Amino acid sequence: MGPGPVNAHPRVLRAMAADLLGQFDPEMTGYMNEVMALYRPIFGTDNRWTFLVDGTARAGIEAALVSLAAPGDRVLVVKFGRFGLLLTEILERLGAVVETVEAPWGETVPLDAIAEAIARTGPKVVACVHGDTSTTMAQPLDGLGALCRAAGTYLYVDATATIGGMAVAADRWEADIVTGGLQKCLGGPSGSAPITLSARAAEHIAGRRHVEQGIRRADIADGAGARIGSNYFDLAMIMDYWGEKRLNHHTEATTMLYGARECARVVLAEGLERRFARHAAAGRAVTAGVRAMGLTVFGDDRFRMTNVTGILIPKGVDGERVRTAMREHFEIEIGSAFGPLQGRIWRIGAMGYNAMKHKVLLTLGALEAVLRAEGYRFPAGAGVDAALEAWS
Repeated sequence: MGPGPVNAHPRVLRAMAADLLGQFDPEMTGYMNEVMALYRPIFGTDNRWTFLVDGTARAGIEAALVSLAAPGDRVLVVKFGRFGLLLTEILERLGAVVETVEAPWGETVPLDAIAEAIARTGPKVVACVHGDTSTTMAQPLDGLGALCRAAGTYLYVDATATIGGMAVAADRWEADIVTGGLQKCLGGPSGSAPITLSARAAEHIAGRRHVEQGIRRADIADGAGARIGSNYFDLAMIMDYWGEKRLNHHTEATTMLYGARECARVVLAEGLERRFARHAAAGRAVTAGVRAMGLTVFGDDRFRMTNVTGILIPKGVDGERVRTAMREHFEIEIGSAFGPLQGRIWRIGAMGYNAMKHKVLLTLGALEAVLRAEGYRFPAGAGVDAALEAWS
């Protein structure tokens, strides 16, 4: 019950036990086409180029950034937690000129501050995290894409922690690339990164296409733009792999594709609005439960993610000893924190297969028992009672 990875849905695990197929087997090609169609509604898009990058969520992030930005390009990072720092790290490594607009951990960046930073820095790309699990904050994104389009700028959004649990609206946001991961609200294992590209992002990236020597073909022309600085994360070649050309770029991670496909089938069978409501109910219950125990919830209530809750560790309580007792006595894992929040907060995630009433109640009951053993006093059962009421 931490901020991810979380328990995978049993249907996903069963799907991953199927026999392997070669990447150009007609049946496998059919599965790839299905995956593209299944993930469009989950991303909130009609984008043709909606597919998977083989690797953990960070593989999708790096593929997006290295394919959009070339060395020397100016990129504005919207930074309000650890994962904004990660975007900065990746961009600096690929040689981009990084500018930032930021908010303290526990807050989000106002749209007018981003608008001012775009006007001041003139970036080629704006890069932003939707939900940053390090701070449990969700950055509002409506209107940001319009600002970027007006400035001739591409918008990249990392939705790893929110996709499948909070509304992701690539088309409404006017985002050019959005990436995700399976291991949080989608209820799968880490190892595959869903991604969607707008038509204008796909055109820009295709203009940087430089097919590797060993697989060159007469029907695939190189672009005039700068060669993408990674072979494996070259989205131009990956698009040609998933598209009609079926370029032999890499060996598809068949088992992960099965898992990603089943994640999407589970999500869509439940229905997106029902799924978002379930995550919201779970987050509401966690928040009510910990507050009933006299604990303080971290961050600005207006912008907190529905699927991860930060809790300030009470004075005099050993946070790591509590986490250890939760794990050893109840086999429940809750998260610690990073950077300036390390040792200051716990993070409870209610995501995907774990965003269920009984799992939230069991977690809060375990936390109550452990905190009482630590000498922290509050009315017995208060957390579970409040959570049960809040769920409804």
